Amino acid sequence: MTSHVVQILSNGNIRFVYSDEMSKALQKAGVLHIMRVSHVEPNSNGKWEADLSPIKGPKLGPFKTREAALQAEVKWLEDKYLGKKKSAHRRLS
Repeated sequence: MTSHVVQILSNGNIRFVYSDEMSKALQKAGVLHIMRVSHVEPNSNGKWEADLSPIKGPKLGPFKTREAALQAEVKWLEDKYLGKKKSAHRRLS
């Protein structure tokens, strides 16, 4: 089973890094609005970058592999965008 960081906002909205597993589980709670907050793309040198500019975040990388860029993207989103604080989140597993 995979663990996920979930943020529940004061207005009742729920934020999480998309996965089919979480999407399926949360569809039962209501209508989902899925929004892209980053892009992982190759650069002109064949390296990979995670661009978090859609949420005014940084560009991470370059990384040798797409997987490394995806891991950095998720870590940044969980730490910075979802506000990974003990009092503000709960890791679901």
